[in-house]
Amino acid sequence: MIKVMIPGFGPLEIRRVVTDYTGTHSFKGVVRRTVRSRLARLAKLVDVHVLTVDTFGTARRELARLPVELHFLDDDKRRNDKEKQRFILKYEPKHVAAFGNGNMDRLLLKTVRDAGGLAVAVDNGEGCALDAILNANILVHGSEQALDLLLEPTSCKATLRF
Repeated sequence: MIKVMIPGFGPLEIRRVVTDYTGTHSFKGVVRRTVRSRLARLAKLVDVHVLTVDTFGTARRELARLPVELHFLDDDKRRNDKEKQRFILKYEPKHVAAFGNGNMDRLLLKTVRDAGGLAVAVDNGEGCALDAILNANILVHGSEQALDLLLEPTSCKATLRF
């Protein structure tokens, strides 16, 4: 578990990370070595779930040998945002850190944010949908910086305190 007390924001007790893949932690389907190492470090602290349509078809290869649970979403469904929201509701969203960048991530981020968890919109070089940004607690440039919010929680505290 990752615990952070944030003055004016409240305590965070993160037990699980639920994240998008394409555009959030990958760039054009590729995960940088620095992102891989951070995901591996994070997985030693909390459960990490990756939810993806896998636009580039690279998720299985890029995340191989990492201690994360990979969940593939049906690309034919038009409501993957609802599917991500249903996934997060199986857990206590208050104890989740969610990462995403697209319109499909808006309900995931909103559900976690509204429950008191940590919702992070990530611009990893492919852009970030406005709906993702508006439903997050914080917008971060780069996957490394996003994961560092949990690996180095003082930066999260500095950004979110009132």
